[in-house]
This record gives sequence, C-alpha cells and structure tokens, in this order.
Amino acid sequence: MYIFVTLKKKYNNMNKFLTSSIGRKVVMSLTGFFLIIFLIVHLGINLSLFWGPNAFNSASEFMATNGVIQVMQYILAAGFILHIIQGITLELKNRSSRSVKYVVNKPAENSSFSSRNMIYTGILVLLFLILHLKDFFVQLKFVGIGDLTDYQLVTNLFKNPVYTVIYVIAFILLGVHLSHGFQSAFQSTGANYNKYKACIKNTGIGFSILIAIGFSAIALYFFFN
Repeated sequence: MYIFVTLKKKYNNMNKFLTSSIGRKVVMSLTGFFLIIFLIVHLGINLSLFWGPNAFNSASEFMATNGVIQVMQYILAAGFILHIIQGITLELKNRSSRSVKYVVNKPAENSSFSSRNMIYTGILVLLFLILHLKDFFVQLKFVGIGDLTDYQLVTNLFKNPVYTVIYVIAFILLGVHLSHGFQSAFQSTGANYNKYKACIKNTGIGFSILIAIGFSAIALYFFFN
C-alpha cells in the first residue's frame, strides 16, 4: 500500500510538472535537441548524393534495414509531434495570458523575427514534412518505386521546379525556426545558459544557416544539373 501511494504521489508530481509552463518548455527543449541530431544525420545522408548513386543507395539501404534506425524513426515521429503540440500549446497559453496587448513595449524592437513567429514557421515546416513524407517515406515503405532506385527517386523530384521551390523555402523557414529554437532549447534546460549565452547564440545561428543552405544547395544542385 505504501509503495502504491508513493508511486501515485510521484506520478502526480511528474504530471503536474509536465503540464506546467516550465515542464512544457523542458519537453520542448529535449525533443528539440533530438530533432537537431536528426537533422545533422539526415543532412549527412543527403550529402552522399554528391558521391553518386552507389553511395546514396547504400546509405538508404542501411537506414531501411537497420533495426535500431527502424525503431528510432517512430520515436522521432512521436518526438516531432510532441514538439509541435507543446509549442502550439505554449504559444496559445502565452497569448491568452496577455490581458493587455503590447502598446508601450514594441515587440519588434524587443525580440527577434524568428522568436515572434515560431508558431508560424513551425506549422509551415510541419506542412512541408507531411508532403515530404508522402513523396519519400510513403513511397518507399508502402507504395513502392518500381524500377527506380532511391537515388533516382530523390533526384527526379529535384528536377520538378515546383517541388524544388517548396523544398528550398521550407528549409529557409526551418533555418529561421532553428535560429531561435536552438538558443531556446539551452535556455529552457539551464545548461549554464547565461555564462555561454553568446557562444550558444552564435552556434545556433551558424547551425541554422548550415541546415538551410545545406539542404537547399543539394536540391538546387540537382535541379540545375
């Protein structure tokens, strides 16, 4: 009975923390770190396109047959969904708590463009992700690609001007989102943020530029070649 009461108390405390503003920010940060790692891995795999069909097809086959990665892709999906839900919940809660709109304080002067538009860039990136999953994940997992190789599937899509434009815009928006999200993740988890604030800020900006340019450059290269 004592163990049951103790576990129930711990559960209630954990649930109270996770549903609080601080708890939601911590969850946002942790899922954000997870997605940052995914982006680095994903960019590395996409860069193998420059090494030709064999390199990219081998990387794709490894991703498709490795048991750990197969499990991780569903954890990633859950993390991304949780990240979006928590982000929207926090934004709506923050807006509802503002009984007085910004009159004296000018948000454009006191915050960055990326921080003020996190919810919008996040939703737009989510819409692109749905399109991206339809064209790649669903095709490879459930529909099939016929006689095409993974390399041909990707490079053929990049020959489509509409898709390429959407792809580039999406990763520019993701870069904007990351430029604030990277810093926010460290700030919410503590991590000696004040001490390393400048370093974290500059690293975040550099990382967001790397992701935006890295993915966009790949698409544009295969579109023009």
